[in-house]
Amino acid sequence: MRLPGDSAAHRTMNSSSGSGNFLLVPIPEYPLLDCVPNKTVKIVVLGASNVGKTALIVRFLTKRFIGDYEANTGALYSRKVTLDGEEVSLQIQDTPCVALQDDAEGLYCQEQINRSIYWADGYVLVFSITDHSSYRTIQPLYQHVRRIHPSGNIPVILVGNKSDLLRARQVPVDEGEALAASLGGVYFEASARENHDGVHAAFLHLCQEVIRALGGGNGEKRRGGLHLARPKSPNMQELKRRFRQVLSSKVKSATAL
Repeated sequence: MRLPGDSAAHRTMNSSSGSGNFLLVPIPEYPLLDCVPNKTVKIVVLGASNVGKTALIVRFLTKRFIGDYEANTGALYSRKVTLDGEEVSLQIQDTPCVALQDDAEGLYCQEQINRSIYWADGYVLVFSITDHSSYRTIQPLYQHVRRIHPSGNIPVILVGNKSDLLRARQVPVDEGEALAASLGGVYFEASARENHDGVHAAFLHLCQEVIRALGGGNGEKRRGGLHLARPKSPNMQELKRRFRQVLSSKVKSATAL
């Protein structure tokens, strides 16, 4: 899958810093399509602190990885995509972190997160394979989601991020798979830093599950892929600002050396 403007963006990065690093390129924006999609897929990404929620979203939407982020206040990313030949409005809600209470059963959870859970059609629950405490947050987090949505099946996936850090692994693969099965979802291990394909596969699976849950499927497994086309988001300017900020700090560091 290739996003429009990738080549030009890469040339911009090379000319500005002399580096082949593709990660800090501002994200190109394109005009909105004339037609309005018939379906809207609303996804919320939930998890503990420092598990890579924002990095996963940005990697999925842009194929790029940003190593440093400001404190997450919960941004909404909106994109028009083509899913199995059908145009869909995809909205992904980033969220602040959740944390276990002292009794390790309840959650510290901002009201903003509760509103996002109520709003969403599908749920990405994220932990880091290098942090077992973030893994222990998932079960109470899922129970919290079920209290807000007590009836019916909810599309959910479990993502173990930072799979590139195998030597620091604290959560075995079989534990992730067992937990996902108990939640009624599928387990994906992914690396926002190293592997766009794994991140793409996870989000694609959830999008397909949401479409089926919304009545867009016929019960059979949908084939094909998700094509990200003509990005336009109210948060793209914010992401551009972050790219420029990181690029500026890199250039200053190089100049100081």
